[in-house]
Amino acid sequence: MNTLTKFVPGMMGQLRPKPATGDAIQSIALPLPEKHGGLPLMEALKLRHSSRDFASNPLSLQLLSNLLWAANGINRTDGGCTTPSALNAQEIDVFLALPSGAYRYDAALNELHLVAIDDLRRITGYQDFVDEAPLDLVYVADHTRMNRVPVGQRESYASVAAGAITDAPGLTHDQQVLLSQIVGYPKGLPDPIANESGAS
Repeated sequence: MNTLTKFVPGMMGQLRPKPATGDAIQSIALPLPEKHGGLPLMEALKLRHSSRDFASNPLSLQLLSNLLWAANGINRTDGGCTTPSALNAQEIDVFLALPSGAYRYDAALNELHLVAIDDLRRITGYQDFVDEAPLDLVYVADHTRMNRVPVGQRESYASVAAGAITDAPGLTHDQQVLLSQIVGYPKGLPDPIANESGAS
């Protein structure tokens, strides 16, 4: 399926998820995130680019933990997050679309909780590469947490919060998908998980 053949059924509400592959585990405890190391900021910015070609290799739980903590994890004892939220509403939930199912990231427990036993990746975006990327992240704003924000400004406030998260399922009428992000290893580069384990 390509972008054009996905767009029309998607606009008509006819695009459906695929059956999940692998084991859908009810709750996945993530390892503690690694909060040190990595590239210096300026070097990371210099190397930043978008890609549309992903290897299908699954991401390790350690990498998922690091990624999710950086995107929207808790970094203070008072429950503050790694990304800003106006009036500390913390209205954004991060969902993961994996081949084995869809999960919600629980930052307080550093766990993933199963919300759908389907492979939702093909319905998280119209581009064809989202179908096979090992992970699609979906950011959902829960407007009920924004009671101190005027109703007419909630969407724009939440959009800014989701934007901050990206540089980091069933929805109720108070929730809105703001952005989805595809994550994987660029095709053609060595697999870092295989390199860590000594495989070639």
